[in-house]
Amino acid sequence: MTRDRLRQWAALDTTSGVLLLITAAIAVVWANSPWRESYASVLHTEVGPDFLHLNLSLAHWASDGLLAIFFFVVGVELKHEFVAGGLRDLKLAGVPIAAAVGGMVTPALFYVVVVALGDPEGLRGWAIPTATDIAFALAVLAIFGRGLPLPLRTFLLTLAVVDDLLGIVVIATFYTDEIDFVMLGGALVVVAVFGVLVRGSWRLWPLFIPVGVVAWALMHASGVHATVAGVLLGFVVPAVAIHGEKIPRTERLDEAVRPYSAAIALPVFAFAAAGVTVIGGEGSIVQPVSVGIVFGLVVGKLVGVLGSTWLMTKFTPLRLPDAIGLRDLLPIGMLTGVGFTVALLIAELSFEGGADDHAAAAKAAILVGSVVSAALAAALLRWDARQARDADMNRDNIPDTNRDVIGG
Repeated sequence: MTRDRLRQWAALDTTSGVLLLITAAIAVVWANSPWRESYASVLHTEVGPDFLHLNLSLAHWASDGLLAIFFFVVGVELKHEFVAGGLRDLKLAGVPIAAAVGGMVTPALFYVVVVALGDPEGLRGWAIPTATDIAFALAVLAIFGRGLPLPLRTFLLTLAVVDDLLGIVVIATFYTDEIDFVMLGGALVVVAVFGVLVRGSWRLWPLFIPVGVVAWALMHASGVHATVAGVLLGFVVPAVAIHGEKIPRTERLDEAVRPYSAAIALPVFAFAAAGVTVIGGEGSIVQPVSVGIVFGLVVGKLVGVLGSTWLMTKFTPLRLPDAIGLRDLLPIGMLTGVGFTVALLIAELSFEGGADDHAAAAKAAILVGSVVSAALAAALLRWDARQARDADMNRDNIPDTNRDVIGG
């Protein structure tokens, strides 16, 4: 396989999803095997320069370092969507934006209700079931949604991108204890320098990585979660073609970085975060925290997405995109319950520093809720693909013209 083909393969939705599943499964098996102590030992191994306060465990390097690469891709994708994609026109983006908001608020409320009644200390994890894993959700749609309208993928992508944006805001706002404003200011200055470089001659690209690493290190030292640096760096990339180039640099950098995010950063993080010890572990996995997470991901996400969409299309002039009907959103609502990557990150931030029983229960619940949501979504996608389609699926009194299909 040539290098270009390998990069194309690594960037596929299906590739990312399969790699996430495989690495998570390896972690779960290892963490529950007779050699589970070695799994914990590997993750707690510390590496990095101590004088820069970067002597971190491998687990922290995965969540704070490698995951920043994923969030850079998210930031680039967000910038492109806001400037040249589906989020630039509120009339087209209004419904998926509302669905994203409903899909975050509702599961959080479900979680709070369940946990407040049984374990108030677990309320710190209220944001865990609000997350949607873009990579995993798109992979399931690509595999099981063949033949369905292509705008359905755009709807899910828009919803998931907004979900990620709100998730970033939640991480930066609610999971930052103390802020070193000098370091934060330094990080923002370096991000601005990156913005100048990325708008200059493309020959300067070798400077992108070291400048980005400095911005990440300063953000880490500031107390704000370091992945926020990845998002900010992505946001300053120009989303329109400059210097006579044929494509925007958001697309160019997305194509360059996405294979490393999908094939290395996300799978390694999944391996580091998904290893929940059930056999011989301390504490019970079944507790209000785990019940609240599963309930929020499997039920809350679906209710939030469908409920928000129904309200928007019923009481406002906004309508679903061409060729999409409300029934198509049943599997999409279930797909948003695939929390996985970002949910695991929020679980670590919520229960770090002593509440090990809550952390293990939360991670186990994320895996269960994500698998259940993915399985139900897959079944619903195949059911939807077999149903006859009307000439006006989105009920806007205009015959649908978009005939493109997923996998077509």
